[in-house]
Amino acid sequence: MASTATSNPSGASGARITFQTDSSLSPPQPPETNPSFLAKEEDFTKLPYELNDVDWTKPISWGKYAPYQVTSTSPSSSSSDVIPKPLPLTPEGSPPNFQPPHPALCFHIHATSKRARYTTVHLPHGPVSTPVFMPVGTKGTLKALTPMDVTGSDALNNQIILANTYHLALQPGTELVRDVGTAIRGEVVGRGNEGGLHEFMGWDRNILTDSGGFQMVSLLKLAEITEEGVTFENPFLDRGEEIGMGQNDDQVHSDPAAIGKISKKRSASQSISTPTINNDTSNTNQTDKSNEQQIQIQERDHRNPKKKSHRMLLRPEDSIYHQNNIGSDIIMALDDVVSSTADDRTRFEIATYRTLRWLDRCHAAHRRPHDQNLFPIVQGGLDTSQGGLRDICLAGFRLRDEKAPGYAIGGLAGGESKEDFWRVVHHCCCALPDTKPRYLMGVGYPLDLVVCTALGVDMYDCVYPTRTARFGVALVDGETPGTLRLKGHHCAEDYRVIMKGCTCAACSDGNGGGDGGGYTRARLHAMLKNDNPLAVSLVTHHNLAYMMGLTRRMREAIKKDAYGDFARSFVWDQFRGKDNGGQDVPTWVKDALAAAGIPLDK
Repeated sequence: MASTATSNPSGASGARITFQTDSSLSPPQPPETNPSFLAKEEDFTKLPYELNDVDWTKPISWGKYAPYQVTSTSPSSSSSDVIPKPLPLTPEGSPPNFQPPHPALCFHIHATSKRARYTTVHLPHGPVSTPVFMPVGTKGTLKALTPMDVTGSDALNNQIILANTYHLALQPGTELVRDVGTAIRGEVVGRGNEGGLHEFMGWDRNILTDSGGFQMVSLLKLAEITEEGVTFENPFLDRGEEIGMGQNDDQVHSDPAAIGKISKKRSASQSISTPTINNDTSNTNQTDKSNEQQIQIQERDHRNPKKKSHRMLLRPEDSIYHQNNIGSDIIMALDDVVSSTADDRTRFEIATYRTLRWLDRCHAAHRRPHDQNLFPIVQGGLDTSQGGLRDICLAGFRLRDEKAPGYAIGGLAGGESKEDFWRVVHHCCCALPDTKPRYLMGVGYPLDLVVCTALGVDMYDCVYPTRTARFGVALVDGETPGTLRLKGHHCAEDYRVIMKGCTCAACSDGNGGGDGGGYTRARLHAMLKNDNPLAVSLVTHHNLAYMMGLTRRMREAIKKDAYGDFARSFVWDQFRGKDNGGQDVPTWVKDALAAAGIPLDK
């Protein structure tokens, strides 16, 4: 049975909040690492001391309501233990009430349908309705689109985008991003009045930034991971010294406000050794236990061992420093990320425990909790066993729950099987508190959104819609994979728009309708074949409009307590069955939706 709150017409849900600034908000460099947070090498695989008293025979969960509430099986349980508590709902349109301990986030749940939730996440730059897909603007821009293209289009009109801390720190540097607004206004820099990335890119809505942890996987060949942090080789520069992210050696010597400093006391165990080539892509037994359990990597250019790259240290303190400079509304804790396909139990164990220690360092370094929300990221590989690594990470977060305005699920979308993928999402959603938003990182396939929303996820991000647009591939409803390859010869003489009913810039005539005008598939085919950048912009606009439209349909279905019907219809539209000339529904989709209470049997 769904739950829906009565709407409140007088609510001012769109109000933006002005937060008090402070002159201490702009320190010249990140804080030093508190040695008490650092574990010794012999303790890397020991259970964190604060978890020694956890009863691992019981499910790790907290803040649960129906339908997630875990019932007790203890003989001493009272009857109240098995009666599901209804999830508190807030009427649509209710104004936010920003209160400690999370003064920059207010979470309102308006309706549920099975485990799917329709909510509003109120943030400093306005409300965000969920389920929501966040387009990725890695370096502070959505490729092929301007902010006006997004905010001025009813087809998009999304309230939040994602940017990446690692890339912004590397180029152009987060100090420049932080100070550009005050410089333009002619104000004194460093008074806590910076506009950050919002002013830098001309975006007056919400921003979420990744911490840089994912680059430990995506740029593993350029990275070295230790207890202190992760050291990246700068792929753009070839210099000998090691410096802070986003700075060159001249700046380090001449500018006292440089991000980092030249490391003169790096131990031999923290240096990159003579390059070697290892073709074992499984990462099996790659951990060097005699070398701080770090992963040794080859130089970027192994053909020229004498050619060394600029090295950049990213500690939890650095990541938070950069994200404070950027000024994003939601910031992520730096976690120790291991590829989900790695086959090294010890490495996963080290990373899980280290993620908890690094979270404490992130909290200690966070100087803007009054207007930036720090989300922890659940790690633990694919281990969802009772008392396993995901449970250990969750138990650690449970002890630190008061500091967390929301949570992210990380370590997925890296090549693991779909069966493992959905089980990790399901496990985390069943554990994390229901009164806080849940963000599934790096997931953006439409089918994944439909399934994971059924499991209880609220927020998503991925480069998929924008990146695939640059290859001339459009997202459409219909048979799997749900794409249209506009460069294909079948589109050369196809005079239909990409998708009937779509109101994006490519499909519509500009008058708000998607049934007339617009760019035909044939025209887009010709433009893409001639490398016309306008075509890329149009397909990008369409793909994001498709994702925004999908999440709007999901929210409407939840409000009507019809999410099960919506999910079934979406899946059957993609998988018509072999008897009907299509493909059968994958087993993982059936199993995941069944776990969410949505059987697919016709």
